[in-house]
Amino acid sequence: MSWSNFRLVNVPFRHSSQGFAEAKPSLPSHLSPRVRPSSIGGIHDSVIKTIAFPRDPSINSCVHSTEAIVIRLTRLTETSLIVHWFTEEHGLLKTVAKGARRTNGKFGGQIDLFFGGEIGFARARRGELHSLREVAISQWREGLRRDYNSTLLAAYCCQLLESAVEPEHGEPALHDLLRRALDHLDAHPPTLRALFHYETELARLLGVSHHSTTADLSLRDALGTLPASRKELVERLPAR
Repeated sequence: MSWSNFRLVNVPFRHSSQGFAEAKPSLPSHLSPRVRPSSIGGIHDSVIKTIAFPRDPSINSCVHSTEAIVIRLTRLTETSLIVHWFTEEHGLLKTVAKGARRTNGKFGGQIDLFFGGEIGFARARRGELHSLREVAISQWREGLRRDYNSTLLAAYCCQLLESAVEPEHGEPALHDLLRRALDHLDAHPPTLRALFHYETELARLLGVSHHSTTADLSLRDALGTLPASRKELVERLPAR
């Protein structure tokens, strides 16, 4: 099958058992005393705290920018969301979008499934839940909401990719595959041909494709399972 602008550059997949190592702050707490009781003999501990230097504000405060696609949304609070992105430089990434569920909030109307654009985020001190600072959406992909089948296939593409990669491990070729697949589905009706082509390209990039079997079986062998929605897609989608 040949889609317009849907050919992949043959970028070798880099297997890795590690994601990006999180930067550990050199100052472990709100205040980090640079003097110790033993060095100033006799001064009370409360006095030491009053002359402690504040934490260096530059630690973990920089904003990282990257191209990103919303692949999943999770409710965090009445007003905030956890946004699951697939990014060009950092792979799978989770951010907190404070106020995103408020129409008049900072991110109101800017975050929804399959939206794409540039984001800015600040890394968390611990863990993998980072802080979303900026969003500039350039692809709304409204066509993916025109019918149930379009939404279902787009969601399957996101779920399958999410199950195949490690968090925070950049794979630009995989980001490019997802972007072009969603753009294709945004402009064309969903078909089995599109589903099979996406699976074939994903298996090839992951390095798990086999000439003697279909891509879905190769992916199932490598991943253990495929998203449950695949069965429904095979039953509902036209061949072409």
